[in-house]
Amino acid sequence: MSNSETNNSDNTARPVPIAILRVVIPGLALLIVAWLSTAIVFVDETEVVLLERLGTVVAVLDRPDDRGLNVKLPWPLGTARRFDRRTQLFDPLGREVFTRDRKNVTVDAYVCWKIADPKANAGLLDRPAVRFFRSLGTNETAQARLETRVRSSLASRIAKVELGDLLSVPNPESPPVEGTEMSLDAVSRQLLEDVRQRPDEEQSVLERLGIEIVDVRIKRINFPRGNQQAVFERMKSERQKIAGRYRSAGLAANAVIRSQADRQYSEIISRAEAEAERIRGTAEAEALAVLNEAHARDPEFYRTLRTLDSYKKIINNKTTLVLSASNNLLKLLVDGIPEPSDVLPPPGGAGGAPADPEAEPASPAGSVEPASKESADADPVSEGKDE
Repeated sequence: MSNSETNNSDNTARPVPIAILRVVIPGLALLIVAWLSTAIVFVDETEVVLLERLGTVVAVLDRPDDRGLNVKLPWPLGTARRFDRRTQLFDPLGREVFTRDRKNVTVDAYVCWKIADPKANAGLLDRPAVRFFRSLGTNETAQARLETRVRSSLASRIAKVELGDLLSVPNPESPPVEGTEMSLDAVSRQLLEDVRQRPDEEQSVLERLGIEIVDVRIKRINFPRGNQQAVFERMKSERQKIAGRYRSAGLAANAVIRSQADRQYSEIISRAEAEAERIRGTAEAEALAVLNEAHARDPEFYRTLRTLDSYKKIINNKTTLVLSASNNLLKLLVDGIPEPSDVLPPPGGAGGAPADPEAEPASPAGSVEPASKESADADPVSEGKDE
């Protein structure tokens, strides 16, 4: 009975190793495939890849021909370190510095840098990516080193320039002119040269650290917050003084222009009035000549017309006249219109012959020519009285 039980237990124990192998073998295969996949390295065009073998750099994939798939030893025998080869923008915080005239300002600057491109005949250890990895290691370390260099160079360069020269521009209303360099541009150019290589350094940043400084620019210049209000008030007072000078000069020019305009106005008005008086005198003389000629031709007819005009002015439905018997107004109403007298010939003389211009025109007997236009216009029969 014991032998049969032993045989049955052996039969049930035999399938166990087969089941384990069915699980372990695929797992091992997957592990082997995953381990072998670590030997494949894909290099993007924006990256620089360093291949290491047991901690030693054996290859640098930083050329255009290295883009795509590459092979290395599987991990942990071989490792790959990736660095961004694109241009990096580093914008540190502004720092307060002093100018040459001891004015404190806050200056903000930015740096554009990247891992330098390799030379054609550069060795493995001379590649910029290898130097970057050995001296810096990460982008954060590189930015910290650059911030220190930028701050020291910025303080030394700003200390050599006065604030007025730093902020001055040729013409604020016109665009920049090619070929001209302002003080701020000169400081930025000198700052770029100092960040790349200082005068007291034997090697540049590119040779020591493997990074290329693309550009360094001053982004903003401002006054410290504690001094901004005082500076703004001083600037405002200076601008008000300048505005006052311009305003006084404008008022002086306005007074000169007004005086010239008033003088010209007076001259023009005086000439116009003189010309008007001359024309008015000529016209009155001509009118008086025509009126005298008309009077000389028929004085009775003119007197009758003047009397009728006087009737129109003084007589209406409610008018009562008290006249003497010898009054001309009553005479015309009683006797009627007198018979027309002989009309004098025109000044040309009988037969149409031209008259002597120096001879005075003959006046009819019993008629009196008016001496002027006012005497001719006077009412000869103004003896009426309204009641």
